[in-house]
Amino acid sequence: MRFARFSTHNGPRFAEWQNSHWQFLDGEIATRLTPNGERVPTTARMLAPCDPRVIVGMAHNALPEGRFLPPQAFLKSSRTVIGPEDPIFVNPDLGTVNVETELAIVIGRAARNLTRANALDSVFGYTIGNDVTAADQASEDTLLLQAKNGDGYTPLGPWIETSLNSVDALTMHVFVNGVKASTGSTSELANLVIDQLIHVTRYLSLGPGDIILGGCPGSFAAVLPGDRVRLEIDGLGYLQNSVHSAAASASSSTAKEDHHGSQR
Repeated sequence: MRFARFSTHNGPRFAEWQNSHWQFLDGEIATRLTPNGERVPTTARMLAPCDPRVIVGMAHNALPEGRFLPPQAFLKSSRTVIGPEDPIFVNPDLGTVNVETELAIVIGRAARNLTRANALDSVFGYTIGNDVTAADQASEDTLLLQAKNGDGYTPLGPWIETSLNSVDALTMHVFVNGVKASTGSTSELANLVIDQLIHVTRYLSLGPGDIILGGCPGSFAAVLPGDRVRLEIDGLGYLQNSVHSAAASASSSTAKEDHHGSQR
């Protein structure tokens, strides 16, 4: 099944794909999502498909490096979340900024101290995550505040897919301005989905709508203001965003607050 979120006059609402159209649902991820028979207008703006309180990113999780390092994760601000077609703001003064195609795990229920027997039961579904990273800042701040938390640094979307048969060998692509820049696969991750869930919930409680960004197995590319980015993962569609100068972000702070309010 495929779920998305749309902006409406009454706030964000979930919808389910039904044959050839989106149909609004009543409820949230934490509750039963029930179709109400109302079609989503074709003009409705698609939002990030969930509204996480917690975003966890898996660090150094690509082979071969990750094979020789213990699992490790970092946190990103939930204020970095944007949806399809929303702007990513980059500051060239901070050095190289990369976009990264990553498989994002969407949590569906309270999750703590998960095991191999129950870890996947906590998963609601999967979406495309873009773990935007100011790569040159990582050496300046090993805790990654500077590298991972710019405005628009966590695009998510376009929807949540709940019926993928397997997520351990999905091909991932990055396109910049229509040109393929890189390709990777979830099979190249040092810690696969179940291992990520077990590791993260040993130290941190997760809840409905929270996100784990699974890591970047070579599926990244450097971007500059003016670029247009398209990320793809098998079975999950594509996620497109444009890249803007951080100066534009600073000059539109009021607009950004209004934008966040429309999603949350």
